[in-house]
Amino acid sequence: MNLRRLRIHRIAPGLAGSGAALLAAAVVVAGVAALVAWPHGERSASRLDSPAAVAPAEGEHPALARLRAHSREFVPQLLKVAEGVHVAVGHGLANSILIEGTDGVVVVDTMESAESAQAVLRLFRTVTDKPVRAIVYTHYHPDHTFGAAVFAEGRPVEVIAHAKTDALLNEVLDVVSPTIYPRSMRQFGTHLPPAKVPNAGIGPRLDFVEGRNRVALLRPTRSFDDALDLEIAGVRLQLRHAPGETEDQILVWLPQSRVLLAADNFYRSFPNLYAIRGTPYRDVRKWIASLDAMRALRPVHLVPSHTRPVSGEDAVMRALTDYRDAIQYVHDQTIRWMNAGLGVDEIVQRVVLPPHLASSPYLAEHYGRVDWSVRSIFAGQVGWFDGDATRLFPLPPAERAKRLQALAGSGRTLAQEAERALGAGDLQWAAEMAEAALRLAPDDRSARATKARALATLGERQGSANARNYLLTAAGETSGELRIAPRDPSRTPPELLHAFPIDAFMRGMPVRLRAERALDVERTIGFSFPDAGAHWTLEVRRGVAEMRPGRPDRANARLTLAADRWKEVAAGVRGLPVMLATGDAKLEGSLVDLIATLRLFAE
Repeated sequence: MNLRRLRIHRIAPGLAGSGAALLAAAVVVAGVAALVAWPHGERSASRLDSPAAVAPAEGEHPALARLRAHSREFVPQLLKVAEGVHVAVGHGLANSILIEGTDGVVVVDTMESAESAQAVLRLFRTVTDKPVRAIVYTHYHPDHTFGAAVFAEGRPVEVIAHAKTDALLNEVLDVVSPTIYPRSMRQFGTHLPPAKVPNAGIGPRLDFVEGRNRVALLRPTRSFDDALDLEIAGVRLQLRHAPGETEDQILVWLPQSRVLLAADNFYRSFPNLYAIRGTPYRDVRKWIASLDAMRALRPVHLVPSHTRPVSGEDAVMRALTDYRDAIQYVHDQTIRWMNAGLGVDEIVQRVVLPPHLASSPYLAEHYGRVDWSVRSIFAGQVGWFDGDATRLFPLPPAERAKRLQALAGSGRTLAQEAERALGAGDLQWAAEMAEAALRLAPDDRSARATKARALATLGERQGSANARNYLLTAAGETSGELRIAPRDPSRTPPELLHAFPIDAFMRGMPVRLRAERALDVERTIGFSFPDAGAHWTLEVRRGVAEMRPGRPDRANARLTLAADRWKEVAAGVRGLPVMLATGDAKLEGSLVDLIATLRLFAE
């Protein structure tokens, strides 16, 4: 490749867009055999081993060595998962799954282009020549949909998808495509020389060769909202809405063989809770709920739409549990530290996976990253502004760079620069420099006074009431003249506390877990609220608190009391020991375990 001619350019009209367009823009895996020189052919999924470690080459960074080892996940093969179920791995960014019935087959996900679909169809035809009766899209992303017509082989075929999929496909042409397209090309390294791209994290490589690739999309002909049960060619399929990476994501469950097709809600990497190419907020709480729905099925085989399948009930349950725990850990601890008043940059430094999750073979950060996820969750909850008043009106990047250059040669400290800027009426720069000085020396009274005066003067000059009030309040807090007291739950009016639904009350508990104190704790507590007819199970599992409706099968302790009384206990209005002594609450099991568990949630 002539690197001097390398450029990021737009592709054929109609292919560049957001969401799906990240792949639609350029989704063809070209030259896979040259990238990963492995033989094609069928192999039993049950024989798959974890990728072996790859020692760094001389001068090679260990991270690159680990990423090269991950490339073994994408050996181009057709894998037999169970009788009648095969998956093509490594022939494109995504997998395509073949389900064989008595007189026909179902294809789940159809690759990213006509060319990649043709390669997979040839492999499928080594297994069976039965006609394709139906195609299922697990979601709208083009690496799962743009090869469909190839599998139809010129015959009418039913195409099944979630009710939102067709509209999301239309967003391939939305207004942000000029932004999303170049970011997508950067994320997938599409314009880099092959030697520079060991893999794309969830597939071998995302390539685009202009004028060579064809889109073979078929529009859905049948859709559903929550659930759809089918029998096609003698095979029973249960399709369920499972939002996560996308809002239209579905899972496919084959009850006869206990095979679960997990779509993009699970693959062998820490998930893309946020994609740096740019995506709308991905609701990770829905993602966790979808993984819990998968766990409830207790699959024997787990087939993701990226990376290889997992077989064996214990192995599948362990993989799914670790995956959902990792996502919940990042979500809950981000919210916990937000509620403690930390900014996103501070939270990123605190939230890292516990060792037992960080070492999971399914959670290496080959695709998504924990720090990006923290930032996405933070922004998804409170938006772009992190609460620091000095960042309400940041200087433009070029102006900031110019001032930093001048400061570098001035010999002034940050505090001195802040004071100089304040005297010159350069208020925003004074506030930023004073805040930076306080990061290094929080007790610097002079820097604190400078920041307070800069914010106060900025506030007095605002025509926006919101900006004025925020800046003036922050100035008062900085100087010590004002203090916003932490919210005291014990002062919540009883009528407001009692009106709060018990379900919402229980579901809000996990984000208060002090995870660092629970990394070695595995304990289950049952809660029964007879007056509300509700039962809940709290399972603390090594840094994660899973709260789910229903009675626990086994528990260290079971607490029974009225729902309103529990709200009062949790808010600090009543004491649990007194209620146990008076009989207003009843306990089965260990009081020590109950108290020790509840203390994990008290800041």
